[in-house]
Amino acid sequence: MTSNVSNYNVDEIRRDFPIFEQEVYGKPLTFLDSAASAQKPQCVIDAISDCYSNEYANIHRGGYFLSQALTAKYEASRETVQKHINARSSKEIIFVRGATEAINLVAQTWGRSNLGAGDEIILSQMEHHSNIVPWQMLRGEKSFDIKVSPIDERGNFLLEDYEKLLSEKTKLVAITHVSNAIGTITPIKEIIKLAHKVGALVLVDGCQALPHMEIDMQDLDADFYVFSGHKMYGPTGVGALYGREELLEKMPPYQGGGDMIRSVTFDETTFNDLPHKFEAGTPHIVGGIGFAAALDYVAALGFDNIHDHEKTLLDYGLEKIKEVDGIELRGQAEKQAGILSFTMETAHPHDIGTILDQDGIAIRTGHHCAQPVMDFMDVPATARASFGLYNNTDDIDRLIDGLHKVNRIFA
Repeated sequence: MTSNVSNYNVDEIRRDFPIFEQEVYGKPLTFLDSAASAQKPQCVIDAISDCYSNEYANIHRGGYFLSQALTAKYEASRETVQKHINARSSKEIIFVRGATEAINLVAQTWGRSNLGAGDEIILSQMEHHSNIVPWQMLRGEKSFDIKVSPIDERGNFLLEDYEKLLSEKTKLVAITHVSNAIGTITPIKEIIKLAHKVGALVLVDGCQALPHMEIDMQDLDADFYVFSGHKMYGPTGVGALYGREELLEKMPPYQGGGDMIRSVTFDETTFNDLPHKFEAGTPHIVGGIGFAAALDYVAALGFDNIHDHEKTLLDYGLEKIKEVDGIELRGQAEKQAGILSFTMETAHPHDIGTILDQDGIAIRTGHHCAQPVMDFMDVPATARASFGLYNNTDDIDRLIDGLHKVNRIFA
């Protein structure tokens, strides 16, 4: 897609998000926590409201008009996801509650069937807890080994060190595309190529990548790729697992129940075809439809435009934050997404967040569900400002003014 950033009008875009019409404690809302969960444009809100108001029925089961119409719309949403990431088939898109469930699904189906004593999987130092804990739980049952691929003090992924960990014992690499805690963009294509050379599969946590860059499954060549709707300007409680069709076909179902079956007797059950084999029970119907609306909204803005805008914000933020005394950025990788993760000499991150909140500035403080990388950096927590497609330089200026205020209060 050709960049057209001159036509990227962030003021108009902000008007698409009704939440920015409000004030917090009498101050303009400065929302800098999109890495945790992004705000929702009116088109997503309308898609959800319209579905409940005018179209709602259960899907896949009813022979009447409303059920059939909404079934078609829900499955069209799956196709929207498929096209958005250029998967080969909509059968490769499994709707789940979010990336966490997607990782657990792979762990409990592919992992339980394919991992055992003597096998190894590789995670990175930067993983979110949702890409650590499921594998540790399974390790307790299957007795495989977990290796950790390191980063340097600036948060760069060390590709040569990663390559040294790979061996014929490596069965899976489960790794983030973009770190939620420090913003590092990993060299994911090289990571996947190297893993495939030794016969390992690769699962990618794409939660922080999908909102900021164009993702092409056929080019990336990942075996599994997971993401959540709510970080992509869509609803909570919905996300997707991409998996290669040939892998998903061999994997056993994750949960049992309605819609994932073809026939049931007390003697045996025959399971449904992909993708429904992995989607037991009534799904988050309007969530899937809202997710598709969010993907359409972002695609219409253009990923090159979003990337250029957010890169401008990051560069501006990196320069402006130098004005604040006693601040230390945690993670300054060569390739970085729109995240400023930092500590201050004068105040604990939680105190920073509390003071900023009084001026209507929303940031995230804590370990960001990534305690191993906090331990690596020898800090208990950081303050994190993360940018979305609706942020502007005024938001950053307010953040910097707020950090100066923190220093004045704690001086």
